Amino acid sequence: MRLSGFAVLVLAATAAAADLPVRQVVLYKHGVGYFERGGELRAGEGARLDFKPSDMDDVLKSLTIQESGGGRITGVRYDSSQPLAQRLDDFPFRLGERQPVSALLDSLKGARLDVRIGPETVTGAIVGARNAPSSGQQPEREWLTLLADSGELRTVDLSSASSLRFQDPQLQSGLKEYLTVVSGARSRESRSVYIEGTDFRQRQIAASYVLPMPVWKSSYRLILPASGQATFEGWAIVDNVTAEDWTNVKLSVVSGRPISFVSRLYEPRYLPRPEAQLPEERAQAPAVHQGGVSGGLLGGASDEQKVMMDRRSIPLRAMAAEAAASAPAPKDVGSSLAPATEARELGELFEYNFAAPVTVRRGESAMLPFLQQKIAARKLLIYSDQRAQNPMNAVELTNDTGKTLDGGPVTVYESSAYAGEALMETLKASDKRLVSYGIDLGTRITAQLDSSSSVVREIHFRRGILTARQSVQEVRTYTIRNVDQKPKTLVLEHPVRPNFKLVTLQPAETTASAYRFEIKLAAGAAEKFPVAEERVFDSTYAVANLTPDVLAGYIQNKALSEAARAQLEKIAAQKRAIAETGGAISRTEREVNDLANDQGRLRQNIDSLNRVAGQQEQVQQYARQLAGQEAALAAARDRLAGLRKKQAALESDLNSLIEKMEF
Repeated sequence: MRLSGFAVLVLAATAAAADLPVRQVVLYKHGVGYFERGGELRAGEGARLDFKPSDMDDVLKSLTIQESGGGRITGVRYDSSQPLAQRLDDFPFRLGERQPVSALLDSLKGARLDVRIGPETVTGAIVGARNAPSSGQQPEREWLTLLADSGELRTVDLSSASSLRFQDPQLQSGLKEYLTVVSGARSRESRSVYIEGTDFRQRQIAASYVLPMPVWKSSYRLILPASGQATFEGWAIVDNVTAEDWTNVKLSVVSGRPISFVSRLYEPRYLPRPEAQLPEERAQAPAVHQGGVSGGLLGGASDEQKVMMDRRSIPLRAMAAEAAASAPAPKDVGSSLAPATEARELGELFEYNFAAPVTVRRGESAMLPFLQQKIAARKLLIYSDQRAQNPMNAVELTNDTGKTLDGGPVTVYESSAYAGEALMETLKASDKRLVSYGIDLGTRITAQLDSSSSVVREIHFRRGILTARQSVQEVRTYTIRNVDQKPKTLVLEHPVRPNFKLVTLQPAETTASAYRFEIKLAAGAAEKFPVAEERVFDSTYAVANLTPDVLAGYIQNKALSEAARAQLEKIAAQKRAIAETGGAISRTEREVNDLANDQGRLRQNIDSLNRVAGQQEQVQQYARQLAGQEAALAAARDRLAGLRKKQAALESDLNSLIEKMEF
């Protein structure tokens, strides 16, 4: 019985706000969900929405509220993000764990209180309250002492009180707010948002917002019959990770990725401010004056005072506006397997709306069919991995459903049997996509580089630089053998290489990384499929550094005009003349060196014989040889000087030719 007084105190201090059930859920592919709640509020009643703390930023960013009946929303309150202990510091009382109500009343000495005991109401100021522990046969009891208006002290057994109420409205509302804060913080994963209005009549209210949610997932079934058109089934996998059940809600799933971001709105944000002081607010520091060294008395000058301000710049992020989710309009579409869905474009997005209400309990997931209809499908083979020997079984899907097919796994059934699995990217209406689901062991493919050649296409000359435009051609031949006794259609993917272009073939389709060629294969036949490519590039050379033999190769090129060929022939002839002169210079230099070496040897011999008696005849012979070589050496040196002069003139003429040449 000792808690009865506390219980009635709580009932007197708190009043519950109405909860709004979830009526609509829209799930997106970029990690958010759009929720709409609605319900009826009684006269003077507000509404309460509970969220996890991690959801509050998105709620404050996206919450919208509508009220029917002419009323107005006056404001929205929500639980602070401050810790509970910090929020409770503002209250003049405390309610600890397992604390009796007598302890609360004892902390509020002097407060006036109305205590109802049976038909009697005792009123007075609180003098004190205590808890008497049980002893012997006496149970634990709580006692309250009041100073009545008559001046007498009255002691009340709280276990016999049916209600307690503070006469001070501020204290009563403070206790109510205290209990509201404690109740809201009981679960760390719950924050409450309170919607207040001015209408005191019964009315309808709707609140919508965006929360972080798992993306919904797509799963497909492709049924390929032996004859006739293929059937495509789509299933949406949704997860309810919220803290409440989705009961009979309008559920929609949207394909597309609108922009969404997190903005810190829930946590209080403070900006540092500069601190400024007026000069007179600063104390004057004492001055220390030095002694004079000469002359008269020197007056001391006061220090200049300044106002110091610490300025800090706070970078701000530009935030883009987030597109609001549109409410779906249900439309019945007949289906023998699943609830009807309506598919429609939402700007750049695409929405599937389940017409029948959906129920998904909290902590559970659901798999809901959203598509089942015929689709244009063409069975073929695709060869894209040149390291592989066999192509892949594939289907070319043409999306003629009029809907956007979100990306996801595809399970393929062929002739009522499991045939394999594929992965498909998002497929817009009227678009095509190839999906491969197995290896075709009845077809073998090999690839070989058959030839490679280089050809000079154009030659240009300007300012001494020769530019040759060359092309390199390569031919890769694919050998394809169909060992099955049935015709097939093969899509051959040849990789796109930088700077290479196809020479003759035109692909049926080109992707960002491959050319696609469609090849018809006869039953049991083999076929060769050559793909020729060409790379064109420019090579530049300084003509002064080219040899006559290299120039001769360019002169013979068919791409060269006759005028350009004549100019190059002049340069080549001049280079040959320079080369011949250079050869003559080299030979003459060797001759000069040989003569000089012989002269040195003869002089050594003459010097040695002059020291020996009776060798005068031999000395005279060496002297005659030395005189003859001296004349030959002088003639060789004259020829060498003439050759060098000729070489310089030839090089000057060559430079003049090069400067004038342009084609």
